Amino acid sequence: MHWRTLTPRVGAVLIATVLVTVTFQAVRAEDAAILLTRAQALFQPLPQEVDTASPPTSPARVALGRILFFEPRWTVEGNVSCATCHQPALYGTDALARSIGAQHRTHPRHAPTVLNAALNFVQHWWGDRQTLEEQAEQALVGVFSSGQPDQAAVTARLEAIKGYALLFQHAFPDEATPITSANIGKALGAYERTLLTPAPFDAFLRGETHALPPRAQAGLEHFMSRGCVACHNGVGIGGQMFQKFGLVEEYWKATGSQEIDKGRFGVTQDPADLYVFKVPSLRNVAMTPPYFHDGSVATLEEAVQVMGRVQLGVTLPDAEISEIVAFLGTLTGALPASFATAPTLPAAPVRRGP
Repeated sequence: MHWRTLTPRVGAVLIATVLVTVTFQAVRAEDAAILLTRAQALFQPLPQEVDTASPPTSPARVALGRILFFEPRWTVEGNVSCATCHQPALYGTDALARSIGAQHRTHPRHAPTVLNAALNFVQHWWGDRQTLEEQAEQALVGVFSSGQPDQAAVTARLEAIKGYALLFQHAFPDEATPITSANIGKALGAYERTLLTPAPFDAFLRGETHALPPRAQAGLEHFMSRGCVACHNGVGIGGQMFQKFGLVEEYWKATGSQEIDKGRFGVTQDPADLYVFKVPSLRNVAMTPPYFHDGSVATLEEAVQVMGRVQLGVTLPDAEISEIVAFLGTLTGALPASFATAPTLPAAPVRRGP
C-alpha cells in the first residue's frame, strides 16, 4: 500500500494515530525520567565491590574463603557447610521456613540470603553480629551451626586436611600458624563480600529507564508513594536499620505464625526491642521464598499484602500488589560465577572411628 492510494480521510487517521503514539511515548519517557529522579534520591546502585580496610581482602583470601564456604568437614559430623543453608541453586537460601543445621537441629529462624549480605549494617535477623567476619567466626562453634565444642576442634579438622596448610599460607603469608578461627572468619568474609548481584534496577538507577518495563515502573511508583521506602531504601533496598515487625497490628495475626518471636528483645532484654528485627534487604527477594524471619508466608504476593497490612495499615489492591511484585522482580541479579558452582575441595584421608 502506498500513501498516494489512500483517501484523505484514511490518511488523516493514520497521521493522527502516529502523532498520538509519538506523543504518548514522549509523555511516558518524561514520566520515566521523573520516576528515575525520585528513585535516585532514595536508592543507590550496587557498587562494584564492598571491601573493608580491616581486614583487607586479597585474591588468595577470597579463594580460600570460597573453598571454606563449601567445606562441610569441619562440622561435628562432617556433613554441614555454609552452603547447606545458603545454596547457590536457591539464591543463597535453603527454601526452608526454618533451617536445619548440625545433627539435624532446627534453627528458630529462616536463613537470609548470603548474596549482597556485605551491604547489611549488621548480620542476622537479631542483628547480633556486626560484620560478616564476626558472623563467620562465631558460626564455627555452636549447637546449630557446627556442633563443635570449641574453635580448636574446628582448626584441628582443617589441619588434618593436608591441602589447607598451603592455602592458608598463601592467604596469610605473614603468620607462622595461619590456620586459626579468626583467619577462617576473615577468609569467609572476604569471599562473601564478592557475592554481589547487579540487577535491572541498578541499570535503571544509572539512567537506563528502559531497564524497567512499564508494570515494574508502576510498581516502583507504588513502592515509593505507599511508604515502603521508609525502611527499604539505599543500596540494599533495606538492610540498614532495625524496625518493629507489626507497627499497626501484631504480625502473627497476618502471617499465621505458629510461634511468636520476640525479636531483638531476646538479645537486649529491652522492652523497646519487642518484635524488632533487622529490616531485610529486598535484593533477589523474588528468588528467596518463604518470607519473613520464620518463613511463615509462602509467596511474594502474600508477603506484600502482609506488609501493607501490618506495617502501613492499608489493604493493597490486587492490581497494585501485582505491580509491586513486578518491580521487586527487577531486583533479581545473576549469580556470581564463583558462587554458581562449587569448588573442588582439598583431599583428605578417610576418617575412621569417632
